[in-house]
Amino acid sequence: MAVYAVTYTYAENSTEARDLHRPAHRAYLDGLSQQGVNLCSGPLGPDNAPGALLLFRTESAREALDHTEPDPFRVEGLVSDVSVREWVPVLGPLAKEF
Repeated sequence: MAVYAVTYTYAENSTEARDLHRPAHRAYLDGLSQQGVNLCSGPLGPDNAPGALLLFRTESAREALDHTEPDPFRVEGLVSDVSVREWVPVLGPLAKEF
């Protein structure tokens, strides 16, 4: 299996809706964590465009993308763009985990 960096760009003017759906979004991602798919995820910092980074362990980029489709943020149209790129951890404490 490989690790994929999945990046969400949040839809404009979606702050209130994201606040409303955040518990379901986090519950969904927690379920993926329990399955070993979601290794780590969280929002980008305040100096960046609104979005999030998710690290998924899957067989393919397509499978990583497929895991985002049931995410309540995506279902509710709160994500305007999703990118998926393979990430190869080499150095640092996290690299030992992969």
